[in-house]
Amino acid sequence: MNREKIKNEDLGYNSFFEAERNRLKMNDFPVARVISELKEAYRVKNPKGEFFAKITGKQIFTASSREDYPAVGDWVVITELDEERAVIRGVFPRMTMIKRKYGDKNRAGEKSETQIIATNIDVAFVVESVDRDYNLNRFERYFAIAENGGVKPAIILNKIDLLLKEDLGKRLTQLRNRFPGIDIILTSVLNNEGLNELRKYIIKGKTYCFLGSSGVGKSSLINKLIGEKIIKTEDISSYSGRGKHATTSRQMYFLDNGGIVIDNPGIREVGMTDVGQGINITFSEIAALAQKCRYTDCAHTNEPGCEVIKAVKSGRLDKEKYSNYINLRKEAEYYEMSDVERREKDRQFGKFVKNAIKDLKKYKDN
Repeated sequence: MNREKIKNEDLGYNSFFEAERNRLKMNDFPVARVISELKEAYRVKNPKGEFFAKITGKQIFTASSREDYPAVGDWVVITELDEERAVIRGVFPRMTMIKRKYGDKNRAGEKSETQIIATNIDVAFVVESVDRDYNLNRFERYFAIAENGGVKPAIILNKIDLLLKEDLGKRLTQLRNRFPGIDIILTSVLNNEGLNELRKYIIKGKTYCFLGSSGVGKSSLINKLIGEKIIKTEDISSYSGRGKHATTSRQMYFLDNGGIVIDNPGIREVGMTDVGQGINITFSEIAALAQKCRYTDCAHTNEPGCEVIKAVKSGRLDKEKYSNYINLRKEAEYYEMSDVERREKDRQFGKFVKNAIKDLKKYKDN
């Protein structure tokens, strides 16, 4: 992009943010978009250029959680100190947001935290490769956290050069049957297959986030879209067919066609936060069945008159999809419990395990 011709709209600014700017009476202050997060600092961009920016001490003091800090994709109000430095004075309300839980309070010394992956995203590309990374349940995990934050998910099935045409057709049929309403793009960085389709999918002024595990080819795909090797990636193993993701932080890039893409480090754990709405959207078929259950608080596990269980038994509902729905819902409900409720539930479970061990010991002794 030519710097002199750049407008905020080219960086993803729209009527939502303009309305918030008017509501907050910030019209006289410059705004910028957070394009990368550094250690205790950020890179922000606006029509004047890029700035190295820090937040104020007051913001740090008043922040009650990680969500109060800027994240990649945010629009912020800034004060320009010079041509290269700025101070972030405030963060605009977010149009959309993708976040996940990581860490486990049940493990000694480890605390469960919520991490913002990116904000103000239009589409989340969930990238999986056709080799050992391929997992339908994982797709649904990503869909749930995306749709809960108001972000449309789409599938990129990468490294299709590793499969025979017949086998690829079977994978595609499997994806369409499991996810009938989700767009699917098949790609290969090795032979450039599907890259033109991916470029056409990306629209000027819209923001696209690439999500997935390490080695699925997210950075390689973005390098292809940019047209040069800007993001460092390590060589693909000839044995496993997997590249090692060298990205260590989130970074926003601007394509020649006006599209905006965000690269993310590989995500090993996709923990559920308060994503009840996202789960219901992702599993809309099950949510619709649940409305017909006999009991309004039906857990869809063993209750009489449960339409969900009935659909599973009759074969109308895929068993694996049902099982993943139950697991994700339990995980989200556990996250939403207060710390006191969690401790009590953990205590009860610990008591159950202790008694079970005693009973097993008695059984063996007899």
